[in-house]
Amino acid sequence: MKTAMYKSQKPGTQFVRTSAVTVSRWFLLMFAFVFLMTSCKENIDPDPDGDGVAQSDSDPVLIKESINAKTTLVDRFANPDLPDYIVTRSIDVNAELTINPGVVVAFERDVYMHIQDSGYLSAKGQPDKKIKFVGVQKTKGYWIGIALYSGSNVNVMEHVEIMHTGSRPVHSDIKAALFVYGGSEAQITIKNSQLSQNDGYGMYLYEGAILREFSQNSFTNHTEAGIMVDAMNVSRLDADSKFTGGNGRNVVEVLQSSLEGNKEIEWKSFADKTPYRLNGELTVNSGWKLNPGVTLEMNRDAIIEISTDGYMSAQGTATEKIKITSASGSAAYWQGIVCYSQVNKNILENAEVRNAGSKILVGEKKTNIAIYGDGASMTIKNTHVSGSGGYGIFVASGASANTDLATTNTFDSNALTNVLIEE
Repeated sequence: MKTAMYKSQKPGTQFVRTSAVTVSRWFLLMFAFVFLMTSCKENIDPDPDGDGVAQSDSDPVLIKESINAKTTLVDRFANPDLPDYIVTRSIDVNAELTINPGVVVAFERDVYMHIQDSGYLSAKGQPDKKIKFVGVQKTKGYWIGIALYSGSNVNVMEHVEIMHTGSRPVHSDIKAALFVYGGSEAQITIKNSQLSQNDGYGMYLYEGAILREFSQNSFTNHTEAGIMVDAMNVSRLDADSKFTGGNGRNVVEVLQSSLEGNKEIEWKSFADKTPYRLNGELTVNSGWKLNPGVTLEMNRDAIIEISTDGYMSAQGTATEKIKITSASGSAAYWQGIVCYSQVNKNILENAEVRNAGSKILVGEKKTNIAIYGDGASMTIKNTHVSGSGGYGIFVASGASANTDLATTNTFDSNALTNVLIEE
């Protein structure tokens, strides 16, 4: 007797198909009736046709209800192009969901998966057996995406591919293959994974979300940027991940947010030379170190504010300068850098600061760089300051800078005086 077995979400539950030649016609009809009455309660449906006969081993299993009990999805087909499971409607994951290496999960149009507070996702593939989340039709913008609200430290994606999302917003007005929510302090480890061909962002992390680990990932062919993160999570990005390649914006976008804590926070330069792009205001309430080769592109009217509790250490080299400039390349496009900090670690060296002064920054002044407030100080040397809608550098009364400020740096195309020092 040939037997086909299918694992349901409920532990210990199985579905069995027996050959018609071994059972009576009456028994088969009764089995069909019972099966139809019970299968709708299961999250993973082995009888998508509703005819009372379980699918054969050559067909994908349908997932059409939320997952409310511990569930494992197993690799059913050796062919990595065939879906093992098809998600036919949007689902919530409210329990432990484990996805084994090699599993392909395909999603119908406009369908999403939400990993809720009470659930978590463990998707650990292997280099030769990747886990794939794809559209039933392999076109950009076919299904919605995955949203993670779970604060479990077990959430992991390793050797995973996510493709074809962005048909609709996954959260608020955000389209993303993977959205990680900050309000619930959702957290995830993502390694050796590829997010591509999404009609939106590849990955979007709200402020408050946590990247536990992040390495060797690739973000290509997205309509928006490959990734959007808050300032605190930037330091967790590794230099060897890839953020450039066919994206609408080949940048690492940074939300308006702040840097917090007692430890110095380091922003790396990427091997593929991807720049950071800052939106809104970045408030520095901690130590902030920019490594040689880092480029910051500032969006319209963006501002860097170094508070009394923080400092900025941006020391490039003669061959790997730190560049802080406008996202558009236009002069007088962003507001500028203002330093209120008295910490003696504030330094700009072997850097370029271009195209700020779009609006008044402090003290009724437009400027690329302002040192402002009693005791505020910064050393600026071997730096090129240009394209300001006002002054190049403004040092307010009560603040200080190195005495050779005007001679150790270079200037051009500033609308007003290169250096203004108030008495």
